[in-house]
Amino acid sequence: MTAAADLLLILHAAFVAFVVLGLPATWLGLALGKGWARNPAFRIAHLAAIAFVVGESLLGLTCPLTEWEDALRGTTGEKEFIARWIHAWLFWSAPPWVFTAAYAAFGAAVAWTWWRWPPRRGASEP
Repeated sequence: MTAAADLLLILHAAFVAFVVLGLPATWLGLALGKGWARNPAFRIAHLAAIAFVVGESLLGLTCPLTEWEDALRGTTGEKEFIARWIHAWLFWSAPPWVFTAAYAAFGAAVAWTWWRWPPRRGASEP
């Protein structure tokens, strides 16, 4: 089960990277006039991803990927080297309200970007 939990942790890290890096990538793409920055599929996926994070945070829910990873690992067993580092990168210690505020602010920035530079049909694929 450790390999499955490690794979799930890597998937979780990829999701976080998409959410976090998607906004500056969009801004950079818009500044450089890149069509993919207005691609509806990319923009909808990014907006939906941060909306999910903000929603679960506001509702006080634990991320399903975190719960699934915990279930796969059980309460025993040490994480492998890579898993330990990815886990440390993903999970920080702070009061829950700090994360909720950060997620909401980030979500607002994504929504503002959507409003200011909306996606367009026919924009280049990402």
